[in-house]
Amino acid sequence: MARTLLTDDLLARIHDRAAHHDAENTFPHEDLADLADAGYLRAFVPEDMGGSGFTLQEVASEQQRLAAAAPATALAVNMHLVVTGLAAALHRTGDATTDFILRDAAAGEVYAFGNSEAGNDWVMFDSRTRAEPDGEGGYRYWGTKIFTSLSPVWTRLATFGRDDSDPENPLLVHGVVTREGTESRGDWDTLGMRATRSESTVLAGAHAPAARVYRRLAPGPNSDPFTFALFTTFEVLLAAVYTGIGARGLELAAQAVQRRTSMRTGASYAVDPDIRWKIADAALLQDSSVLQVRALARDVDEGYPHGARWFAQVVGLKVRAVENARAVVDIAFRVSGGAGYSAGNELSRLYRDVLAGIFHPSDEESAHATVASSILGPLP
Repeated sequence: MARTLLTDDLLARIHDRAAHHDAENTFPHEDLADLADAGYLRAFVPEDMGGSGFTLQEVASEQQRLAAAAPATALAVNMHLVVTGLAAALHRTGDATTDFILRDAAAGEVYAFGNSEAGNDWVMFDSRTRAEPDGEGGYRYWGTKIFTSLSPVWTRLATFGRDDSDPENPLLVHGVVTREGTESRGDWDTLGMRATRSESTVLAGAHAPAARVYRRLAPGPNSDPFTFALFTTFEVLLAAVYTGIGARGLELAAQAVQRRTSMRTGASYAVDPDIRWKIADAALLQDSSVLQVRALARDVDEGYPHGARWFAQVVGLKVRAVENARAVVDIAFRVSGGAGYSAGNELSRLYRDVLAGIFHPSDEESAHATVASSILGPLP
């Protein structure tokens, strides 16, 4: 029997609050408190460190269920899970450099993921943020990070910046800071995923002491295990969130066509052959996403030898999951009638929320470049 931390009752409560937080553009504090009480923020933490020791496959399954209940809550907590998940992945290999993250999570700290920067299409392979050595092995960060989910509540921020103190050997420095020396801009007022409160974060000398600096890497692609753990965890869990949105979209579509009746024929829309074709199309897309998330998460957990095609596999999964979810929700709209166009309708909220998937790394362009290079080799 599959392990779970998310009871049906918990998911029902979270679902009931989602519409309010979307309409009011407020953070779901009660959701986070309920998830913390359930031990969900410690899902990746090994059992001997006070957590549940869930695998990536198990957490991805949980995230699909949570996203079906409340997409924004799932996406927000996803960032805490990415940070703790990459730490757990490194821990399993014997790398203890990020074990302090797991101990923090066990103690109740909430992690955010502060890496995205406006206009930085290098994503994790370069940075506009300045990392200044403090002379004792630690760093102070100066710059602005965007899309910092969990902005109202995080207590620890995993971030990075560029150290140019040696111009001949620049370094990308990854570390963890507290809220001291940071400011949230309060600039989150978006079309969808509103309850994530993913505000811009200004780093104004935020300090990571030496014990909380866990990587110094040269700019550009690298083969460090940290990079692999980050990308696989990030992309699989993102795919899981959007797959969960697709699941809820398909469920709402099925409910709508079973409820609607043709005035012309008196028959249920559920027996209309054209409608049935559309529902089947949605299910074909949804089933493929569920199976792909499950399979690739298991491959990560078991160390399947994808070799040089690993990054192509994970970015491809993310792109396919997002596009499939968008298509499923679109079909749900088409078969559900005009009621879905109401701003207060759940399907309308899903339609807006699912659009956010196109903005997460890897985007469609970079994913295609990665996949092409894995087949044809890098560009000269």
